[in-house]
Amino acid sequence: MATLQAAPNREQLDQYKERLLQLKKERNAIILAHYYMRAEVQEVADYIGDSFGLAQKAKDTDADVILFCGVHFMAESAKILNPEKIVLMPDDRSGCPMADMVTGDGLRKLKAEYPNATVVAYVNTSADVKAETDICCTSSNALKVINSVESDEIIWVPDKNLGHYVSQFTDKKMIIWQGYCNTHDLLQPEDVHALKAEHPGAPIVVHPECRPEVVALADYVGSTTGILKYCRESNFKEYIVATEEGVRYMLEKESPEKTFHFASRYMVCPNMKVHNVKKMVRALETLQPQIEVDPMVAEKARRSLDRMLEIVPK
Repeated sequence: MATLQAAPNREQLDQYKERLLQLKKERNAIILAHYYMRAEVQEVADYIGDSFGLAQKAKDTDADVILFCGVHFMAESAKILNPEKIVLMPDDRSGCPMADMVTGDGLRKLKAEYPNATVVAYVNTSADVKAETDICCTSSNALKVINSVESDEIIWVPDKNLGHYVSQFTDKKMIIWQGYCNTHDLLQPEDVHALKAEHPGAPIVVHPECRPEVVALADYVGSTTGILKYCRESNFKEYIVATEEGVRYMLEKESPEKTFHFASRYMVCPNMKVHNVKKMVRALETLQPQIEVDPMVAEKARRSLDRMLEIVPK
């Protein structure tokens, strides 16, 4: 039977971080981390961002090695955009249940039913799905991407909640796949109502991956980057936050004088939390696990990612 290991203390963390800096220099590596990572990972990252920002940074880097701290589809995108570079994940078991809810075969069947539709895929999808997609998007640019295509009919995969939110702001017909984020979808309106009763003056900020009935309660709806900007720039002293709890690190770093009440203590993505600094050190020491994408799949998938990056400039 496996034994549980104690979390590293501050001294051990500092040792790992020192070794990480040494390895990063030796490997000419860059560390990219999603906002949902553990605080210890965000502390050592060269860049912290949402899916769109990470895709931009991955495309622009001149590093030889990309150490990607996120879930598998994100590291796949980095490899697709940088086929000549080494892309590592500290723990390659970090998958995304929502991305797994749509497959290339399933999307091909839906495309056959709607041959005139343009396929818009949330980046939370596998390389196989991106290869069957006309253009990708993230929660921060979904509406702009949808409105940029000529077709009046959109196949949207895989997140039904984000798809429902975006459909309210476009006249295009949306054929919405019924996937969802396990972490965001579990939040219920009563969770938000309970916190609002305790903190009546706090605005409610919500990620659009939440259920429509939760989104309807929001004072602000936006991507993780959008939520951070809203909380940083508005004058409220406390906020009710409906997204994954890893965002707390950056919220408190950018606005230490403000208070953030997370709508549920269960909004934790276990897949994001498998990475830690010890695994990051091991990945750079061994150059494993490496992320690989079939070159033929990558070539098709890259077109959908490049189109997204072209439409929404830096």
